[in-house]
Amino acid sequence: QVQLVESGGGLVQAGGSLRLSCAASGRTLSSYYIGWLRQVQGKEREFVAAVSWSGSTYYVDSVKGRFTISRDNTKNTVALQMNMLKPEDTAVYYCAADVNLSRLRIGVQGYWGQGTQVTVSS
Repeated sequence: QVQLVESGGGLVQAGGSLRLSCAASGRTLSSYYIGWLRQVQGKEREFVAAVSWSGSTYYVDSVKGRFTISRDNTKNTVALQMNMLKPEDTAVYYCAADVNLSRLRIGVQGYWGQGTQVTVSS
């Protein structure tokens, strides 16, 4: 069992920055990839980024060079630093954990936080 609690998010102008944080708890976090997916109402959930226990990172092409995911295993937290934000980044961002990266990428199964809204105004 893994519990995930997100914080951060909010409203920012295009070109600005936001930082999302995910606090994870559970007995075997070292087994899990932890990442972020986002969803716009009426559209499918989209993979954004993920990080392994050892620090390997994975990104969707649209955020490469702008977003950075990091993991602090001593604090069981994962952060998503989002820079150069664009209006198309507007979505609800969910922290997710899964032992299988492929499943995490497509947003099935695993564990999920409650989501946090990110709104980028033009």
